[in-house]
Amino acid sequence: MTVVSGGAGAAGQPPGWPERVRALARGELTPAVPRRAATVLLLRDDASGGRPAVHLLRRRTSMAFAGGMYAFPGGGVDPRDERPVRWAGPELAQWSALLGLEPAAAQAVVCAAVRETFEESGVLLAGPADGPGLVGDTTGADWEADRTALVRHEVAFAEVLERRGLALRSDLLRPCARWVTPEFEERRYDTWFFLAALPAGQRTRDVSGEADRTVWLTAAEAVAAFDRGELTMLPPTVTMLRDLLPYGRAAEALAAAGERDLGPVMATATVDAAGTVLLSWPGHVQGGIRRHPKAAGR
Repeated sequence: MTVVSGGAGAAGQPPGWPERVRALARGELTPAVPRRAATVLLLRDDASGGRPAVHLLRRRTSMAFAGGMYAFPGGGVDPRDERPVRWAGPELAQWSALLGLEPAAAQAVVCAAVRETFEESGVLLAGPADGPGLVGDTTGADWEADRTALVRHEVAFAEVLERRGLALRSDLLRPCARWVTPEFEERRYDTWFFLAALPAGQRTRDVSGEADRTVWLTAAEAVAAFDRGELTMLPPTVTMLRDLLPYGRAAEALAAAGERDLGPVMATATVDAAGTVLLSWPGHVQGGIRRHPKAAGR
């Protein structure tokens, strides 16, 4: 289905989009190479039996990519994410086959998912390297020092785990989608989406320097707010939220992730007579970035 996606120009779209789409169609625009990235949908069950909530961050309007939009914790793969890391869960060969990447690249994507979640929310998907269990409270000053050092690129994630005697718990992650930024965009990402349940004893913190607000919302609440124009989101974000609507518990959503198609999803674009960019995603009906006067105050 063809949909309109938006930002600040015609139909709310970024003003540079139409000419970039036309240039791409004329063969005058060389698409940027997508940077590998990973993002995690952290799920938290409701103690009273309600539907699980998902953790969302509103990116600062000053951010070059997706400024002012709600997103999940995540970011680009760092070259140091390929360093040997203490690992628990499915072997790298399994992750390699699942993600369609060479083992080192597959490790880097999974490592980026766990590292970025820690950097942007304070939640660490790791456990003792020599036994069962998961990391508990990560709110102490020593944890904050490690998190800050990672954000500043002063240390590799593998070093933090090694020093603390921890292993990355890849078994806590379930890949659920892969989206690639359209070819006409200046900044492009090849992003794997993962599901994970919030570990017992841990809590998210508003620590991301890239965000100015964090919330826990059920998928239904977030989608309804998007539909009303109160939240702005990129197409993959609202699509992932809509996909969570049927599930009553986090475990149900994680169990169903294994049935998902991990083939890359990328929009195609055309420009109509009014100069509006029309985007279509094969098999997906959700589009763009709803803008609304109410959004400015959120």
